[in-house]
Amino acid sequence: MTLRIDIGGLPSERVRFAASPLAELTAMLHALAEPGHHPHLADWAGKVWAGLPPELAERLREAEFLWRSSQADFLIPARPRPTLAEELDEVDRIDDETYVTAALVTTCGSKRVPFAAPSPLTDATARERALDLAQARGPRQEAFAERLLADPAAVRARVRRTLEQCAEAFFDAAWAGAAVQLATDLRLKNDLLKRQGIGAALASVSGAVALSPDGNCIIVDKLQDKATAAQGSGVTFIPSVFGRPHLVVVHAPGWQPVVQYPVAEPVPAEPVSLETVTLRLEALAHPVRLRLLRTLARGPHTTGELAHAWELSPPEVSRHLAVLRRADLLTARRHGRYVRYTLNVPDLTALGTDLLAAVLR
Repeated sequence: MTLRIDIGGLPSERVRFAASPLAELTAMLHALAEPGHHPHLADWAGKVWAGLPPELAERLREAEFLWRSSQADFLIPARPRPTLAEELDEVDRIDDETYVTAALVTTCGSKRVPFAAPSPLTDATARERALDLAQARGPRQEAFAERLLADPAAVRARVRRTLEQCAEAFFDAAWAGAAVQLATDLRLKNDLLKRQGIGAALASVSGAVALSPDGNCIIVDKLQDKATAAQGSGVTFIPSVFGRPHLVVVHAPGWQPVVQYPVAEPVPAEPVSLETVTLRLEALAHPVRLRLLRTLARGPHTTGELAHAWELSPPEVSRHLAVLRRADLLTARRHGRYVRYTLNVPDLTALGTDLLAAVLR
């Protein structure tokens, strides 16, 4: 499954790489809300939570729907600014309907929820639908949605103040170190973009991001089949230290496409595609193939040896071996008249990690 960003006819200068304080703060807030996604940040998250004033901790919990399961689009800016204050000023310039729609999408838990027309701020039916969806997710979501729809200005001001308090409590200190890593990454990306073109720059972002063969589309390996267009506004790529392993994409209609990608990804540098992970899971879902793998785990075997061990016909074994080979779970080597099959232990071992990375991406 892929997300496709149409960049046909887009001038090269409209593909931008830039750091965003607000996007990095959003990544930090997600890591605090979902520590299981970021085990490498466990110590940092524990220290932050321990040092938060109780009032700020409660504010983060009441608004966590803006960054926990998915990030509200206005928190990942298409035109990054040098400071958090400047980016928050840009958020303040967004009209209430756009802001509320983006906030409700994350609060109600589905990018497929069409809140834009008619607006729940002015249409009673749309309002009730939004509240019903929020209620289904829990009392905190319902209370947040009710406040947002009743007084958008007050909620917006409270969210901004919460983010400003985060800057005072932990972001400013963390940003000082992260900004150095981001600047190093941006120098590499912008140099590649200038000297070798967008394809090379995208290849350095992630193995999950690529340029289509015709050069007209950016393809992102995500859990949904979607499409959006850069049109004249361009595409912005924002590096993140705290966002690893997530690859976040703003692609909703009306929003300029933005890709927030992790820097300094752990090995393997090339992430296994969701298609490959799915293929391997399907290959392992058959009891006969699991039996064959148990035998191959003890050493190389031929088709005939496997058939004899499990009282199967050679053609049946061959069919199962072909499935396992397509999933790259086996290697085959010819020895004279015979082909001996060997279990690909590293890829089988990494399947759990690859599955988690593909899902979190």
